[in-house]
Amino acid sequence: MDSDLETASVREWPGGWLQVKVPLPYSLKWVNAYLLPGDNGWTLIDPGLRTPESEKLWEQTLADKGIHWAAIKRIVLTHHHPDHYGLAGWFQERSGGAPVWMSDEAGRAAWMMWGEGETFSARMLEAMRRHGLPQELTEAMREHLSGFRGRVSPHPTEVRTLKAGGKFEMAGTEWTLIGGEGHGPGHLSFYDPRGRRILCGDQVLPDISPNIGWLPEGDPNPLASFMDSLKFMLDLEVDLAFPGHRDPFGRFRDRLVDLLAHHERRLERLIALIGSDALSSFEICERLFGARLRSNPHNLRFALAETIAHLLLLERRGLLRQVNGGGTWRGAADT
Repeated sequence: MDSDLETASVREWPGGWLQVKVPLPYSLKWVNAYLLPGDNGWTLIDPGLRTPESEKLWEQTLADKGIHWAAIKRIVLTHHHPDHYGLAGWFQERSGGAPVWMSDEAGRAAWMMWGEGETFSARMLEAMRRHGLPQELTEAMREHLSGFRGRVSPHPTEVRTLKAGGKFEMAGTEWTLIGGEGHGPGHLSFYDPRGRRILCGDQVLPDISPNIGWLPEGDPNPLASFMDSLKFMLDLEVDLAFPGHRDPFGRFRDRLVDLLAHHERRLERLIALIGSDALSSFEICERLFGARLRSNPHNLRFALAETIAHLLLLERRGLLRQVNGGGTWRGAADT
């Protein structure tokens, strides 16, 4: 790996923290992993997706920083998404068995999606078809949904549980665990009230809005849950937030307000886009994001989930209703 690329991928923060930008083969380009030093070794947060590029980056980063694999004593996951979870088992093996810490909900979601004998991909595809995914896009979406197994393998075998509302010690600091649904089940942020810092995973991101992770058998109203989590965080005193994507940022409360306003605007836009028509979730998704996503199953899946999450909240507010057995929407006042 080019040494200039490795240097650009690692940034040191006060206290000896390392922010490592782990490459992704998607439009986001990279995910943040954090290495936090402690008296007994290092804590690794969200190591990234398993790819040859990410493995090479980690091998060179640890070598350049003089960190032995066995010095990684804990692996902590904010949530189960493959760009955060994917290298957890790989790191556990290389470190000689460092335990992986995550919420029960996140662990169950990871196993449901990529565990041995999983049936989730087929169920997800069936649900997307009910929401209007065209037949001609089905095979590409099937390949996409089943294509993550190699990028999250091996699964960690030593997994310990973190619970929202609890405390957890890292880098000589006692962190409060803040739960947050909507983006992923069992998502956890780590809040340091004394240092006024938060490791917020993907629950709060600068510049971009976290995807709302609708699942066919998951939270029945994920956008409402997500917005509730942001409202809860408005009371936190935060000077610096360390996110899962993009760079650490200040003005945390302002960002929460911006995200809440963004989703209210999108809800209003969906009502206007639907008008008096009866449209499937997929048709509404294309009106919102454009037909170009048909050639990108990864982005299409996220866009359709985002659309469905917003439609469900509008239904809960009494502004839309599902017709034709579900997955097709009309204004609540339309006959």
